[in-house]
Amino acid sequence: MGKEFEAMLLEHEAFIRKQHLFFVGSAPLQEDGHVNISPKGYDALRIFSPNEVAYLDLTGSGNETSAHLLENGRITLMFIAVEGPPMILRLYGRGRVVLPGTEEWQALIGSFQMMPGARQIVHVSVETVKTSCGFSVPFFSYEGERNTLKLWADKQGEEGLEAYHQKKNRISMDGLVTPIGLKERP
Repeated sequence: MGKEFEAMLLEHEAFIRKQHLFFVGSAPLQEDGHVNISPKGYDALRIFSPNEVAYLDLTGSGNETSAHLLENGRITLMFIAVEGPPMILRLYGRGRVVLPGTEEWQALIGSFQMMPGARQIVHVSVETVKTSCGFSVPFFSYEGERNTLKLWADKQGEEGLEAYHQKKNRISMDGLVTPIGLKERP
């Protein structure tokens, strides 16, 4: 059934590239803090090596993963087969946030298709890869991407997005500061 690996195999990478959706899990250190699980869509994930991935993180109403990574670095990415043979694949590792305007952003952003509302890149050093059966995951059919976020971000414009990030993305729901919260305002 389940197997554990120190790095992604070629078949893991091929499986990941076929997925239209993945989930990101993170948690604060505090005992009563909220565990966060976020769905991610679009063509936002890149595999750089068997132990290195990153995704272009788009503007959202919260920024929990970012705060958790700043506090403790722990992150899990989960991919599930909703078509074809069943499988669940998890990438466990240490993550960090790369903000626009930094040298590292400039080095990484060329690997992504820039999208309206891009707020940061989450870079993950993969420590463990686990696969499991996924026998109970139902079948779903992919119909396409939603354009709601892109339309909303375009309507906000650069200044509107910056104001939104300052208002909604500086502090987590548990009161943890995010990298955006540490960033100097323009």
